[in-house]
Amino acid sequence: MMASKINPVLAPFPAQKHDHGACIEDAISIAEEICTRDGTALTELRRRVLELVWEGHRPVGAYDLLEKLQRERRKAAPPTVYRALDFLIENGLIHKIESLNAFVGCGAPAQRHGGQFLICQICGAVAELNDATVSRRIAAKAADLGFEVESQMVEVLGTCPDCAGQRKADA
Repeated sequence: MMASKINPVLAPFPAQKHDHGACIEDAISIAEEICTRDGTALTELRRRVLELVWEGHRPVGAYDLLEKLQRERRKAAPPTVYRALDFLIENGLIHKIESLNAFVGCGAPAQRHGGQFLICQICGAVAELNDATVSRRIAAKAADLGFEVESQMVEVLGTCPDCAGQRKADA
């Protein structure tokens, strides 16, 4: 079997001195392009929720987002945050990490994909993969059981490079 030449890493673990501002700017720019293309609106609230999700490379919960928004605008309410999150998910701009009931920015919003997420159990950082070989293998094994896969989201828990390095340094 020939190895894929497409890099399956959509969003690697960020370097320690990572510029989150650049990630936010890129995410907003891509979101604007997608919304223009699809004829949808990136409202001020949707934009702000997307910015807050991209503030770090760690999953953020809806109520954490709500708390941040309420500091800025007192009238922010759970339904408005959930509607913004639903819009961002439907348009492929963010992903929901089901096991954490939290959200992360999508590393390749222009591509519709499932994905595999590597989640650090120590610091909470997330890396996103989209390895077609893994997805095909899961679909094939599911088909062997008569199961029809509609979507895939694989969550893998472990230790990121920074935390693993720190653990070794402390030992």
